Amino acid sequence: MSRVAYVNGRYLPQREAAVNVEDRGYQFGDGVYEVVHVYDGRFIDEDRHLARLERSLKEIRLTEPMSMSSLRRVLREVVARNRVREGLVYIQVTRGVSRRDHPFPTKPVPPAIVVTTRRLPPFPKDVTRWQTTAITTPDLRWARCDIKSVGLLPNVLARQAAREQGAYEAILVNAEGMVTEGAATSVWIVDQHGTLRTRHLDHVILPGCTRGSLIALMQEAGVPFEERGFSAEELRAAREAFVTSATSYVRPIVRLDGEPIGDGEVGPVTRRLFELFARHVQGGLRNAA
Repeated sequence: MSRVAYVNGRYLPQREAAVNVEDRGYQFGDGVYEVVHVYDGRFIDEDRHLARLERSLKEIRLTEPMSMSSLRRVLREVVARNRVREGLVYIQVTRGVSRRDHPFPTKPVPPAIVVTTRRLPPFPKDVTRWQTTAITTPDLRWARCDIKSVGLLPNVLARQAAREQGAYEAILVNAEGMVTEGAATSVWIVDQHGTLRTRHLDHVILPGCTRGSLIALMQEAGVPFEERGFSAEELRAAREAFVTSATSYVRPIVRLDGEPIGDGEVGPVTRRLFELFARHVQGGLRNAA
């Protein structure tokens, strides 16, 4: 079956879908995007993702291409036409088509929107098999990483460096030696004292939707944690480490730059949080211990 995409008001076979060469997303990276996990036909943390999309649009002064209720209908139609039960749906909004010039268009231009979907492997059942590795690399991104911009070249280069070293994720470290986030994830540790930590939100990191969802789940379950930054050295010395995102879920990091984190095994805190988030995704009790 041919994949179907939604492009500026039309549902098209994806092989025929196209955008104008003067679309500002193509020319300048002048746009934002979101990715939502679909599990058993349900949109996981959809409200969080669409709220973040609204915020990103507002931050770059870009008009919403349609109401959020209409966008929800488009997402469901794209997923239905592609018969996706487990996968992801991708939304991209750009400032539209105009003559190439850095400032915003002087005449009103409708935003451009693309929605696509694809299948993913089944949600992992075994956290031990879900464990993975990471590298550290300098954070070379712009100063507004809280906006989910389509301009991802530094992230691309970091992820490529991880792949070339046989790792899953690149964990970004700023000039002061502090961990910001992963190239496509939020980063968490259980530090040497047993405290669960993740960096506080500001303009330096993306407000991860899975991060936010996990925090809500932990608060309901009574799991203590701190929103407090940590250094690369603290990461290396941690008892446990894991990353979160819409497609990483809760993913243990057991080796960093070729060296083990803790004892090199999935730790008890990470294991518990993986199970907590799995119940959330699968529709189980949210406040189970």
